Amino acid sequence: MPIINSIISWLNVKRVYQINFFKQYPVDVQKETLLKLLDKAKNTEWGIKYNYKSIQSIEEYKQRVPLQDYESLKPYIDRLRDGEQNLLWYEKIKWFAKSSGTTNNKSKFIPVSNESLEECHFRGGKDTLAIYTENYPETKIFKGKSLTLGGSHHINNFNSESYYGDLSAILIQNLPFWVELIRTPNVSITLMEKWEEKIEQMAQATVKENVTNIAGVPSWTLVLLKHVLELSKKNNLLEVWPNLELFIHGGVSFSPYKEQFKKIIPSEKMNYIETYNASEGFFSIQDDPNYEDMLLMLDYGIYYEFIPIENVNDENPNVLSLDQVEINKNYAMVISTNGGLWRYIIGDTVKFTSKYPFRINITGRIKHFINAFGEELIIDNAEKALQIACEKTNSYIREYTAAPVYMKDNSKGAHQWLFEFEKPPKNIEYFAEVLDNALKSLNSDYEAKRYKNMTIDFPIITCVKYGTFYKWLKLKGKLGGQHKIPRLANSRDYIDELLQINENLNDK
Repeated sequence: MPIINSIISWLNVKRVYQINFFKQYPVDVQKETLLKLLDKAKNTEWGIKYNYKSIQSIEEYKQRVPLQDYESLKPYIDRLRDGEQNLLWYEKIKWFAKSSGTTNNKSKFIPVSNESLEECHFRGGKDTLAIYTENYPETKIFKGKSLTLGGSHHINNFNSESYYGDLSAILIQNLPFWVELIRTPNVSITLMEKWEEKIEQMAQATVKENVTNIAGVPSWTLVLLKHVLELSKKNNLLEVWPNLELFIHGGVSFSPYKEQFKKIIPSEKMNYIETYNASEGFFSIQDDPNYEDMLLMLDYGIYYEFIPIENVNDENPNVLSLDQVEINKNYAMVISTNGGLWRYIIGDTVKFTSKYPFRINITGRIKHFINAFGEELIIDNAEKALQIACEKTNSYIREYTAAPVYMKDNSKGAHQWLFEFEKPPKNIEYFAEVLDNALKSLNSDYEAKRYKNMTIDFPIITCVKYGTFYKWLKLKGKLGGQHKIPRLANSRDYIDELLQINENLNDK
């Protein structure tokens, strides 16, 4: 173990120097990244189609290659899943990261190349530790083990030589052998498919380990950590793992969970680092513990572009390079990657907090959504599910909105739906059941989080008085055809205001 720790420390020092280099020369590094991507993909079907061999500048690339989304790339991805190669990227693609969020599909499958694994996702993980050790040189995390709550993977139904699964599962499956010496539990437990059984076995396998750092999505990690406390019969996690000092989190906002983590890990020496790691790539790391923004990582084989949010629905939107962005403006992020995504609109929105170095905050999604627990519920899911619920209950909705109910000490998270019915269902419980089942059928991430009520509990349905939504719009000065009720929100701002208006109407 001491030898591994020495090697890790040496590599971290070397990497910090490289990070400082792209901080100093961000635009040059990004230009070099793009030209390398184009050169490697020039003989692929995509590269030949857009004549990558002849592209010599960023402007040429912008002019020649159109913006993409999952729907436009899906025919290529489907062919990759069927076993064809050299379509979007020069390497053989055998892994696909599965996630929800597309409008016409229950799940999307993002190709993951060997280069994107090594130079992007794994480098992001190593850089997180390198940055942490630079900020906390007295750290002892390498003297214990890392606990990561990952997903699962399956054999691809279309081609037995390719696989799909949660990104975390793909990363764990492909980690170097020596990493097993510094992580817990073993792969067979970490990659289990049944979440309830996995949580139980992970708790049993780790409760007596010397866990010094944890990584995962806050909502699911909290479920695991509470189970560890139940199993150990301890009051807090420091009684279980006295050397615990770091939680690396991402996937959903940490704000609703921060106080709960502080309650079960009551130590001023406990540290938290946010990372921005998606199926499409590893993008940023919180490099300064005094601030909540994250450093955009510019040498991971990803070329970045940004669309001002006000132009995102334009037919030919204005797309900016890194040197053209402004501070505190909202942008939709566009990426070209070493996994074969080209000018791909990822769907996330970010805001720059600084330039030179370039740091960002995640501001949300292009469309309204709920992603408080990793469920990625989008408008399209909600509309289709509500249509099914109304048809089966012979009811009609006038207005609605939905928001999360965050976890508390002794309660799970949930979704609260506010309805103003034109014709209410005769049985509101049955309406809720149909809605819940429809959402499960439309969204695999929601289905996973609802599994046996482990993370998200049964939907909470609240019926409000006639005129509640109209009153809210009027108070906001938003009456008229151009203004709409936010259907989904990742905070409770709208729904709490509407509930207060409904209460005031009831008082009259």
